[in-house]
Amino acid sequence: MSDRQLKVAFHTLGCKLNFSETSAIGRIMEEAGFRKVSFDEKADVYVIHGCTVTEAADKKCRQVIRQTIRKSPDSFIVVAGCYAQIRHAEIAKIPGVDLILGTNEKYDIPGFLSNLNKRKVPEIHNCERNELTPFYSAYSLDDRTRAFLKIQDGCDYSCSYCTIPMARGKSRNKPVSECVKDAEKIAGKGIKEIVLTGINIGDFGKSTGETFYDLLETLIKIKGIERYRISSVEPNLLTDKIIKLVAKNDKIMPHFHIPLQSGSDRILAKMRRRYTRDVFASRVERIRDLIPLAGIGADVIAGFPGETEEEFMDTYGFLSSLDLSYLHVFSYSARKGTPAASMEGQIDNKTKHHRSKKLQSLSEKKRKEFNEKCRGMRADILWESEEKPGYIAGFTGNYIRVYTASGITLKGKITSHILRETDENGNFTV
Repeated sequence: MSDRQLKVAFHTLGCKLNFSETSAIGRIMEEAGFRKVSFDEKADVYVIHGCTVTEAADKKCRQVIRQTIRKSPDSFIVVAGCYAQIRHAEIAKIPGVDLILGTNEKYDIPGFLSNLNKRKVPEIHNCERNELTPFYSAYSLDDRTRAFLKIQDGCDYSCSYCTIPMARGKSRNKPVSECVKDAEKIAGKGIKEIVLTGINIGDFGKSTGETFYDLLETLIKIKGIERYRISSVEPNLLTDKIIKLVAKNDKIMPHFHIPLQSGSDRILAKMRRRYTRDVFASRVERIRDLIPLAGIGADVIAGFPGETEEEFMDTYGFLSSLDLSYLHVFSYSARKGTPAASMEGQIDNKTKHHRSKKLQSLSEKKRKEFNEKCRGMRADILWESEEKPGYIAGFTGNYIRVYTASGITLKGKITSHILRETDENGNFTV
């Protein structure tokens, strides 16, 4: 390597977990003597941390890879993460890629960079699925308003449409005591909110004999962190005990994101989900009983193989009947190597698109109805990002986006406001 300090730049695609891991890998690179720069700047090494949850995610990764190579053809190009773990042969066909690192190997990027000469054929380093057993700690410090803390990795579920267990292995976590140490480090940086993230965080504790409830009960005692936000939790793992803890403790934000995927029990069975629609409905009702103004979001997949128009409308009607705040809508994407990809009754793209649009319209209706229900509520808002010159956006505890013209000086601060005024899109302004 040259005696000058080498520059490295990162681009992250996908979930909050990926962002926490990119931040951790960035610190590893800095400890190895690299200087981290923006992805828009000229760098000696570009690291693209990819996602493979859908075909659209794969396509986006390929676009970023090719754009980076065109922008800086002489730089060393690294592709890492879930996409590299599963689709390494596909990535290797892209001229200009130098190094492909899987799920375990991405944490040792400096060890593969003794020679930064461009490769005619990319090096590929990834392990077998049964070797995806270590737990690598990660948390993000790139944003001074909130941090993503990785508490769990992998998944023991075998949903028929999902490649994540292939990319990340079995469910595992670090002990509560280690999570606490990371949270204390985050608190020491003056960050106000921690988002607890993983692949299946409700499964936390399986590898250490603890529970997700144990973790929450311990984290809320840490001084310095004002807000904890729970990312997605499976409905069958969202216990009354957890909901009651959120209801009685102001540090845990009243915001739940619960995957549904389908409102048809027949489709849920084909998906190999571990609950029925009644279980999902019971979780929403329990939250509303204890925390009337909690934010509640749901994931839903449109156009799963074999989904009839009647079953789709059943899902639509079911979601309409529930007191939800928003939906995350996905068109079904066939993933190579999954049982669903070879099922009969694959739905055409036009139908999937139509069903997704209908659900997205329902989501917007739900969002506006929830905002209206919260009108007049006093809310603490954590200000996060400048949306346009002079304007900044933030989130309430129950995950309502709020805007203000007070400028970027508010970033990282929590201020209290009564939610009254809305703009033409139904967004609150203060």
